[in-house]
Amino acid sequence: MATVPPAVTRLEYLVRIQATGGKQPFKWSIFAGSLPPGLSLDETTGVISGTPTQVGEFHFTVEVNDSDKPPNRRDREMTIKVNAPLMLEWSKFPEVDADSISGSVKVSNSTADIFDQTIIILAVNEYGKAFTLGYQHFDLQPSDEKVEISFGLSLPRGTYTIHADAIAEVDAKNEIFRNRLQTPRPLQVTAP
Repeated sequence: MATVPPAVTRLEYLVRIQATGGKQPFKWSIFAGSLPPGLSLDETTGVISGTPTQVGEFHFTVEVNDSDKPPNRRDREMTIKVNAPLMLEWSKFPEVDADSISGSVKVSNSTADIFDQTIIILAVNEYGKAFTLGYQHFDLQPSDEKVEISFGLSLPRGTYTIHADAIAEVDAKNEIFRNRLQTPRPLQVTAP
């Protein structure tokens, strides 16, 4: 199975699949599986292009036929991984320790641009009052692999839902990327 370069949602993608030998012109097609939504294969050039709209790993088989009589046929299984421009994940899931909630997130930049990055982690209690567990503002380079940001704070008794929000700005292109995490169920602080 061949892996082609990864793609990023909302950003233009262009990759040319190569064939050697055989009699030109070639005719390209998807034999099995499917390309990521938003991408297409040009049957005369072997170029996969477009703007992917969905994150995931997509497996497909490309078939190429040459112009010989009868045509020679080859196929190859391929994979394209599509990432979000701004990745955000729990590194250490939020947990309660006595009267505090702590944890960490990881953030990464899947684009070729430098992000003006802001991360805010809040604990929102059952009454809607928010407490800031963590805040970071920094330049996130494309080469930075999963920057880890720790958070934690002592809180009054209550039930808290944790929200981690990441906002990345690319001023030169007037683009903003967002990602968000939230605990699936509230955490209970019972001390002191």
